[in-house]
Amino acid sequence: MIDGKETTSSVPFLDLAASHAPLKGAILEEISELIDSGAFTNGPQVAAFESAFAEFCGTRYCVGTASGLDALRLAFIAAGTQPGDEVILPANTFAATLESVIQAGAEPVLVDVAESDYNLDPAAVEAAITPRTRFLLPVHLYGQLADMSALTKIARKHNLAIIEDACQAHGAERDGFRAGAGGLAGCFSFYPGKNLGAFGDAGACVTGDEDLAAHVRALREHGQRRKYFHDFEGYTARLDTIQALALLHKLPLLAGWNEERRAAAFFYAQALAGVGDLVLPPVPEGSSPVWHLYVVRAAEPTKLADFLRERGIGCGHHYPIPLHLLPAYERLGHARGAFAVTERLAAEAISLPVFPGIGEAQLEAVTEAIGDYFRG
Repeated sequence: MIDGKETTSSVPFLDLAASHAPLKGAILEEISELIDSGAFTNGPQVAAFESAFAEFCGTRYCVGTASGLDALRLAFIAAGTQPGDEVILPANTFAATLESVIQAGAEPVLVDVAESDYNLDPAAVEAAITPRTRFLLPVHLYGQLADMSALTKIARKHNLAIIEDACQAHGAERDGFRAGAGGLAGCFSFYPGKNLGAFGDAGACVTGDEDLAAHVRALREHGQRRKYFHDFEGYTARLDTIQALALLHKLPLLAGWNEERRAAAFFYAQALAGVGDLVLPPVPEGSSPVWHLYVVRAAEPTKLADFLRERGIGCGHHYPIPLHLLPAYERLGHARGAFAVTERLAAEAISLPVFPGIGEAQLEAVTEAIGDYFRG
């Protein structure tokens, strides 16, 4: 017991087993059939998933890839990125976003995020545009769409293309925009912990542009449009058949899973309003997040996290060191203080448990523990 409270109940930060349990038998049966067929690459399930996911996103095309990073990198290359081209992206994101720009041969231009949604700040974007700017790379972080309405207007004004990092936002919407469908291309990760997760690394690029889709499709296969005919240098970046198989089983359940995440987020918002110095996630009007992460802020998040873990409650601290302060990106030349909102988020953020199937008793355990922490 801690302070007279029972601590036997455990709330994991993420519980994949609950989502997989009802699918396990059917997936294992199809994996057995796949082993017999030997169609481990480019099996029929790949094309079937691509068609289904394009429909889910509201785009004409989907090209499956080996990871979300592959999807982003290949999208930039297929879009014709040239050395010296500048890509504006948020400082508050996972390293893969920045990696994709550099690996495609472009120059990353980091800007700060807005307090209103923790995503790319349109005013900061406008201020960062130069004659070499060619792309905007909004990241729909934590499952919350960036302000695509404002960013689209900026892109049209300056003749820029938008490639979306939608790796955390499967099914999110805002102001009539759906994740992945608002720009030239949208890129997704299906890492196991994502809202739509595979059984390993996997990703996809969705687009309405036929030429770009064809180019990405060739790039993932060593630059081949047909076997042994290489139009350009490419990569090994295919979506494996076994991952497509798993994703095909999960995709019909995604909308329901997202609703369960929304219900959990609503519970948190009601139960934690006004508690201590906690700052709850902002949700702009017209936005429908899918809550890949439920990120709150506190003055001393490490102490809060330690307290929760003592109660058997899992929690996370996403992106504790902003990209511009990591050793890998010192060459970008940004000192501490360059991106104030990003740095505050890194210092104050704590991610609470949110996943399909999380029960009300588990949510109550989280919120009661947070209340106890602030009551001292």
